[in-house]
Amino acid sequence: PTKLSVPGGRPRLFAKALAGAADLLSFDLEDAVAGDDKASARTQVAAFLRSAPHRGAGKQVVVRVNAWNSSAWEDDLRAILPLDIDLLNLPKIESVEQLRQTISEIDAIEVRLGVRRAVGLLVNIETPRALRHAAKIALAHPRVRGLQLGLGDLFEPYGIRRADLRNVHAAQYALRMAAAEAGAFAYDAAFPGLDDEAGFRAEADAARALGFAGKSCVHPRQVAWANDLFAPSAKEIDHARRTVEKADEAGEGAFAVDGRMVDAPFLARARAVLALADRDKGTA
Repeated sequence: PTKLSVPGGRPRLFAKALAGAADLLSFDLEDAVAGDDKASARTQVAAFLRSAPHRGAGKQVVVRVNAWNSSAWEDDLRAILPLDIDLLNLPKIESVEQLRQTISEIDAIEVRLGVRRAVGLLVNIETPRALRHAAKIALAHPRVRGLQLGLGDLFEPYGIRRADLRNVHAAQYALRMAAAEAGAFAYDAAFPGLDDEAGFRAEADAARALGFAGKSCVHPRQVAWANDLFAPSAKEIDHARRTVEKADEAGEGAFAVDGRMVDAPFLARARAVLALADRDKGTA
């Protein structure tokens, strides 16, 4: 799935994003909104989502709130938690202790507001400390559904060259293994080059090879690139279909497809490929 970041302070983009090709819409109340505009952005996003147009459009919705230690944090929670959303995106989490504190505050506000459905969490991993603790963060609470890589904050302050794909791959691999350990999904970082298709595709291709669920996008043109890269190829779908068919014939245990041994992990991957292909077919 492709996740498009939608600035919370630009309501004219909401309907366009809803009509676009992204699977997930991530309304950003944090970095994409200036301090003086945060209250109005919060109101505009809440009003749009309260009308629930995203369900009719088959979209999943993420809201990126302000950091747990900011003045906007509690106001964001009070406005967003009662809404029908899929994930709350938490920035600036660096430790298990911080995550548990934020969840405690989320729990308390949900109780006060009478919110019965516990929203899932997508946790940003965007500092060296957060990356070092990523697996523990992902394992800390069942609300955590996924981890989101943030390369801007992770690289730029320390002079790490993002153009060197070895650096990107190292961060992607560390985050993907942390998510895998916890059974959570992983989303790749947003790419700032709006016209750099080659650069976007290079990062996205590396993320796909590591089993990331998708790549975050900051412009609709990037959505098309991501959808193209993350969709299973005809060759992959064919191999997956034959693998599942052979498994049905062979029963339990290992067997061979195209001269390669297949057992439970490979069969699980084949089923996942077919599920993704069927989903894409259904939304085409």
